[in-house]
Amino acid sequence: MRHKKAFNHLGRKSAHRKAMLANMASSLIEHKRINTTVAKAKALRSYVEPLITKSKEDTTHSRRVVFGYLQNKQAVTELFREVAPKIGERPGGYTRIIKTGHRLGDAAEMCMIELVDFNEIYGAKAETKTRTRRSRRGSSKAASTETTAPEVAEETKAAAPEADNNETANKKADNSDDKAAE
Repeated sequence: MRHKKAFNHLGRKSAHRKAMLANMASSLIEHKRINTTVAKAKALRSYVEPLITKSKEDTTHSRRVVFGYLQNKQAVTELFREVAPKIGERPGGYTRIIKTGHRLGDAAEMCMIELVDFNEIYGAKAETKTRTRRSRRGSSKAASTETTAPEVAEETKAAAPEADNNETANKKADNSDDKAAE
């Protein structure tokens, strides 16, 4: 019986599948993001995340175990030197899959799989995001708005005469243009 032995075989024999996942994992580690199909990305996620967890402990044994999977010395070095220190405190979920649409030739669903901590776009948004939601009950904020209200009123009074002068100047210019046209 083959109960609970379900995973995506990706239409390949086992040797081809293992080699493909090892190559994709090496590319993901070296480039931090790759484009592939959704099925391959989901298979790659379950292949590469245990390797990243293993890389948190930098020992000779863990390096040899990871090398047994990847078969790429540069990828193993990159994993232990750059990736592992950056994800050291993260408890899991090292990859993110972002769907990008369908491939033109065969309409396969495509996606981008990336290492989460190496995306500068999402990190920048998280740091610059300001709080926009406000409470209506805050008494301290009500007191601070009362002190700024007179200042705003003075600024609007000062700006109003300038706007009146500009409007009258525009009307005079329009009247002179009309007279010149007649």
